[in-house]
Amino acid sequence: MQSRDGRDRLHGALINARIRAPRASGLTTTTALPLYWCRYAPHAPRGTLVVLHGGPGAHHDYLLPQLLALAEDRTCLFYDQRGGGRSKTDDRAPITWRTHVEDLTAVLAELAPGPVSLVGYSWGALLAMLYAIEANAGGAGPVPSRMVLLDPAPVSRAFRDEFETEFARRQASGGAAALRDELASSGLRDSDPTAYRQRTFELSVAGYFADPRRARDLTPFRVTGRVQQSVWESLGAFDLVPALRDLRVPALVVHGRQDPIPLASAEAAADALSAQRVWLDDCGHVPYVEQPEALFAAIRLFLGATAYLVEE
Repeated sequence: MQSRDGRDRLHGALINARIRAPRASGLTTTTALPLYWCRYAPHAPRGTLVVLHGGPGAHHDYLLPQLLALAEDRTCLFYDQRGGGRSKTDDRAPITWRTHVEDLTAVLAELAPGPVSLVGYSWGALLAMLYAIEANAGGAGPVPSRMVLLDPAPVSRAFRDEFETEFARRQASGGAAALRDELASSGLRDSDPTAYRQRTFELSVAGYFADPRRARDLTPFRVTGRVQQSVWESLGAFDLVPALRDLRVPALVVHGRQDPIPLASAEAAADALSAQRVWLDDCGHVPYVEQPEALFAAIRLFLGATAYLVEE
């Protein structure tokens, strides 16, 4: 019988093997810092979706392979936002939310001109909203034709405070503490560093899931801490809701009912945008892992109903 550690290594290898190579990739030439991008496309695409990963300070890889389901009939453009993944920088200048909006404006002009369809996950959903607000005020590129917002990061400082408290509670719970103690005493750090790193990652994100065991199905990723901190600091005592009310952008908001980010935050965003909404049961913050069938059915329905906006 194969050991649990052996199964963990095999599981990680299978996840990576399912991430197929993109059709094209490269570095942007119009951003202040070259940003890594990659494009997945079917043989007969019906439009382009620009997919914004979470973080801030993370990278696009952890959305894969699951979000490649969107590339079955549409082109999907991913890029690593400044400061993370293959877009890291040694420049110590603070990276702010405005930096990311400026970068997104340039990425769209260079790689996805025309009507804009944004799909944002977590912080990426907040970035999509920030971009749309700036575009509506004339401070960015074109206003998006439509937005898909997946478990958006908190839309106000008050909601973010609630999230931080809840996530800390989950990570400090008895069950989580016991799992950490078990790992610390397992000797795995010395006997199998690869399996140890995988298990450590799973424990670090367990609080995001309705069932912490599903964390093993999430592609591991890293967050550049200084980037994450500088972006959130740049937002200050933010509240996007008033500005969202001024937008006239068709939107879909999807949120897990067991997400540590308050459902009330997603409801506030959906109300302000007059958006379609789908609240997923038995789902935390990672719907593409926890409830993929319901998630992709909702996205496809929304994209089909709004196809006329992007001339698909």
